[in-house]
Amino acid sequence: MSEEKKDFGKDFAEEAKKAANEFKEEVKETFDPNQPESGKIVAIIAHITIIGWIAALIMNSQNKTEFGSFYIRQTLGIWLLTILLAFIPIIGCFAAVIGLVLIVMSLINAANNKMAPTAVVGEYFQDWFKSL
Repeated sequence: MSEEKKDFGKDFAEEAKKAANEFKEEVKETFDPNQPESGKIVAIIAHITIIGWIAALIMNSQNKTEFGSFYIRQTLGIWLLTILLAFIPIIGCFAAVIGLVLIVMSLINAANNKMAPTAVVGEYFQDWFKSL
């Protein structure tokens, strides 16, 4: 191998390490539990399908914030409530609409930095899923 290729490889490796360290620092700043915005990101992601909820749960487990945990519990409750309502005759026809309305209301509150529980059942969700 020529010297030129070796130097290029070393430079490339050094730049890759530097970029990785910068990224690591940015992640720490973005998901810092002392910053309210980090919980907001988790809360918003939790509302985006079940896969988003799982991603938010993982993100929140690394740097737990009260705001993120609140909305993880809320969205889990809304998803489960929607599934339960789907099995009730007549109401089951409207379960998806009810679930969508509750998710949108919750998402709006999360985007506005409000920790407002879902109407009627939100306090129960907080109590039932307090381990999350």
